[in-house]
Amino acid sequence: MRLTEFAELTEVEFGRRRADGLLTDLVLVELGSRTGREAIEDGVDPKLVWRALCRELDVPAERW
Repeated sequence: MRLTEFAELTEVEFGRRRADGLLTDLVLVELGSRTGREAIEDGVDPKLVWRALCRELDVPAERW
């Protein structure tokens, strides 16, 4: 998944402001206790970050 697609998905699902906050503030154990932003900066595939966010926030699987 490209970063542009990831950004679009998070914005559509959570809204721009909330998506920014979630990526900066929400620590995801699944990603090594990093925020989504930290994981992406560390080279984690945005698709894995997207799925971790969806699982953590109970987004229905059909929207992943």
